[in-house]
Amino acid sequence: MRVAIAGAGAVGRSIAAELIQNGHEVLLIDKSADAIRPERVAEAEWLLADCCELSSLEEARLDKCDVVIAATGDDKANLVTSLLAKTEFAVPRTVGRVNHPDNEWLFGEAWGVDVSVSTPRIMSALVEEAVAVGDLVRLFTFRQGQANLVELTLPEDSPYVGTPSGLVPFPDNCALVTILRDGQVYTPDAEQPLEAGDELLFVIPTELEDDLERLLAPSTHP
Repeated sequence: MRVAIAGAGAVGRSIAAELIQNGHEVLLIDKSADAIRPERVAEAEWLLADCCELSSLEEARLDKCDVVIAATGDDKANLVTSLLAKTEFAVPRTVGRVNHPDNEWLFGEAWGVDVSVSTPRIMSALVEEAVAVGDLVRLFTFRQGQANLVELTLPEDSPYVGTPSGLVPFPDNCALVTILRDGQVYTPDAEQPLEAGDELLFVIPTELEDDLERLLAPSTHP
């Protein structure tokens, strides 16, 4: 897979190194000459260019890329890069980095962003996930907001403690992805009973999140 990354700062370089380690072809783009340090990620291609200019993206051959990651520290640049990648070069997948939480609502289909990654949201979700019991915590939003990856720690007073997961009437279009228990990861088994303290990970549409909370933790979500 060929991946172009706009922004060769610490974030962009870290992503590039990880992708290269996984066997992908990576191009790093940055408009700052100071940021062009090929020795930092020697296996990547490097391009000194402005990712907000169409001519620069043509030089980068974005039409040959499978994924474009807009990872600069400027939300405006990330939005423009994503929009150009999607509309002018028909890149199949775009990922946009959100630097300021107030701008998160912009990172969607209208600006050509398939997946947005918000550092503030991820950090707050991890904090909530660590302390919340019976509350649904949204960890990740998938393409164009069609579904979310969410976590819920099953409380002791849940009516489904001890119930096999296959007998729990989860909402339609809600998928139990995995169960985290005692430091172990379990693939959901229809005959495996749920236990208090289980961390349950689901993929679910936004509009069904409240239904899931009320189902599994009715005492706190009447």
